[in-house]
Amino acid sequence: MNADRDPAPSSGRPTLAELLRRHRLAAGLTQAELASRAGVGVRTVRDLERGRSARPQRTTVELLAGALALAGPARSAFLAAARPAGPANPAEASGGAEPAAADAGPNALPPPAELIGRDRDLAELAGLLADDRGPRLVSLVGLAGVGKTALALAAAHAAAGSHPAGVAGVLIGEGSDAADVLAASVAVFGVARLPELAARVDGRPALLLMDAVERAPDAVAEALHRLAATVPSLRVLVTGRHPVGLPGERVRPVAPLDVPPPGRESAGPAALAGYPAVALFTARLAQVRREPPGPIELPALAALVRRLGGLPLAIELMAARGRILDLNELLDRYGDRVLDLATGPADRPGWEAEPGRPEGTRAAVAMTLRDAVATSYRLLAADERAALRRLAVLGNRWSVELAEEMLADEADRDGAVAVDPVPLLDRLVEIGLLSVRGAGPFRFRLLDAVRDFAIEQATGAGELTAIRRRHAQVIARLVTRTASDLVGAKLPAAVHRLDEVSGDISSALTHAAVDDPLTALRLAAGLTRWWRFRGRDVAGRQWLRRLLADPRTADADPVLRAWALLGVARLAAEHGRGAEELPAARAALAAFREAGDVTGELEARTVLCALLIATGGHDEGRAQTEAVLKLATRNGRTRDMAVAQNNLAWHEIRVGDLPAARRRLAAVDRLAAQAGEQRLRVLARANLAEVARLAGRYADAVDQGRQVVAALTGLGDPGHRRRVLGTVGLALAQAGRSAEAGEVLAELRSAPASGGGSGLRPEDGICALIEGNLALHRGDRELAAEWFAAAAEAGVDGQDRRDVVEALVGLAASTADHGVLDRLDRVCRESGIRLLPQEEELLYVLAEARSGTAGPDAVGAGDETGVRVPRQRGTGVARARKPPVTPRSSPAPSPPGGSPWQED
Repeated sequence: MNADRDPAPSSGRPTLAELLRRHRLAAGLTQAELASRAGVGVRTVRDLERGRSARPQRTTVELLAGALALAGPARSAFLAAARPAGPANPAEASGGAEPAAADAGPNALPPPAELIGRDRDLAELAGLLADDRGPRLVSLVGLAGVGKTALALAAAHAAAGSHPAGVAGVLIGEGSDAADVLAASVAVFGVARLPELAARVDGRPALLLMDAVERAPDAVAEALHRLAATVPSLRVLVTGRHPVGLPGERVRPVAPLDVPPPGRESAGPAALAGYPAVALFTARLAQVRREPPGPIELPALAALVRRLGGLPLAIELMAARGRILDLNELLDRYGDRVLDLATGPADRPGWEAEPGRPEGTRAAVAMTLRDAVATSYRLLAADERAALRRLAVLGNRWSVELAEEMLADEADRDGAVAVDPVPLLDRLVEIGLLSVRGAGPFRFRLLDAVRDFAIEQATGAGELTAIRRRHAQVIARLVTRTASDLVGAKLPAAVHRLDEVSGDISSALTHAAVDDPLTALRLAAGLTRWWRFRGRDVAGRQWLRRLLADPRTADADPVLRAWALLGVARLAAEHGRGAEELPAARAALAAFREAGDVTGELEARTVLCALLIATGGHDEGRAQTEAVLKLATRNGRTRDMAVAQNNLAWHEIRVGDLPAARRRLAAVDRLAAQAGEQRLRVLARANLAEVARLAGRYADAVDQGRQVVAALTGLGDPGHRRRVLGTVGLALAQAGRSAEAGEVLAELRSAPASGGGSGLRPEDGICALIEGNLALHRGDRELAAEWFAAAAEAGVDGQDRRDVVEALVGLAASTADHGVLDRLDRVCRESGIRLLPQEEELLYVLAEARSGTAGPDAVGAGDETGVRVPRQRGTGVARARKPPVTPRSSPAPSPPGGSPWQED
């Protein structure tokens, strides 16, 4: 029987509630008049008539019998109804504690609710409850709507077999006192008093679930103390916003459901469905609409569950709105105001599902998510609330160290006074405001709803600007500490560390650019390599240019500005705009030399070399690289020596000296091994793959290149990975392996755009070269000419003139156009590039036709694409010698497309 509905007799004997109402109406009294006449509260009369008081005080019943003038059998029946012989109708204790089920028995619990995404939590909790040596009191704590009740009911059912004396539950009501809680707790086991419960259990394990203990925490604590003392074999599982606080209590915070990280939606619906928050949302959405989320809705689905913080109640409420709105509309309408999401009078699984339940007895559930968070926020002391407001600006996941810096004393700029954040973090976890996931340092996370609420509070207190300024300073210090690890053996870990705080980096930079540009400049200058490794070179360059142009940074430390200028140049080279930033690199070098900064000078010369190559200053570029090698050797900088040798290897390729290039790359491998520089060894292997391709050893080039691609994928360097993919694709095309070359083309074209706003991407040129070689191999010279012309056009403003040379060689071989030879000659002379023997072979017929010594059918004949001649020393294509004929099935190799495998 539901304790809050008008009771109906379950046997032939009327209940106390029926008798009381019948006699009161017969006497012509209102509830207030009867209460006044009997000297009891009107609420007592009302609760008794509604069946909400399981075992009223005998004195109260006698007073009511006297006020109703009952005598004889009527009085006896009235008094007897107040003390039923069995537990057929356990009613809620007078303060509002409601037994979980009407009939005491082996399992007197409501049925379990459906659980999604809680398999591990359920297994661990059920195992804990079933363990004979486990704790006698287990508390599930967490934010309202996180799913504590559903998890507790499922675990209690799962552990029922380990508790032969019975499993039962009680929902705590507002205003309950210890007597109410005790009365309800023993009633659900079919007894009237605590000693009777001890006798019934008789030392056997029993399990009691107490739900919503935050409604009467002191009463629950007192009742649990008495239960533990009288019935030691009774295990109690409680749910609430905070722990009960008794000795031996095992506290288990209930965390929200896991949500997909940003960008994960691109993996498709199957990958998204693996996240519990998404699975719950789609399951609830299926209850209100037939169609599952379509591809166009997947980004909105992932964004919604992230904004809802994986909170099950919020997810269910949002999914219910899917009856009217699609997911993109839901995100647009509610994404920025999840705190206002109304919960209404929520159902607690199994406890309050029946219709007609009087409003006064419903659970005290918050009406909005803001109210839910506020209830837990009010449990904090004033200093804890202030700390939470500071931590709220940290996005996604963060570490103890970041929390420590955010909480440090404002006046203690040097950090001399240590502030231990651990007790505060423990308190936030204890009341469900903070979740802890994973084993790495960045494992703490505030729910989005908690963050939004705390930021609202900080705004109201006038603190937000100061907090955001401090946040930017903290993140800038983290980036500065990490920047030195973005080279060498520590690079993968350093990149991952910055990946973990990418959201904080963005928010800190955005705020500081307006509020504190010097901090923003310091932050951005340390991010150059990370931006490059993550393919964010265009955005990073824009940030640095904006901050350098801000008049408020004009008087910044010259070395800091030099690093920012060098960052602009380095990032510009990534998307083919290096020529524009050549002055910035020169200015950075001058500043570093004036300051005597060896590290800065080495890096500036290295970047300057790359830019000079892109602008045709090959001789100065080589001189800069040789200066790097000399300076690094003088200062014992092994890694920088390896970098210089790696870059000089490209210069050897440029002049066609492949054996010298291989010798330098062997030196790179040796020096990089000494420095523990795995990434540099990988890049040296990339250069070796290119040398193998230029030498016509296509199978070796493909094998080595694919190994490098796999290694660079793990290291996270999209720019170099694209270039080595180009080497693999060209080697495959030149070897006639068309299907495999097509797969490389598809991968190159599916990569995120890395160029600026010109509409062309660096990889467009290499794709055109691959297509041209494939067409040439098929004998389709007209199509090949179109592709080679496109490749030459794409490489005009590129990082390396060799891509233009390769395209022009292919174009000349495809068209027999003497004008192409003139253009090729000019490019070679301007760039200092010497043609390899294979290229001279390919051009021999054209050169002979130009001089008039070859027959009219010689030019462009498909049978001559594989001929060879002795190599012509010097630049340009002035003369060619007649070669012996070689098999025509091997199209001639060309100089590399894309940029040199330079490392900085």
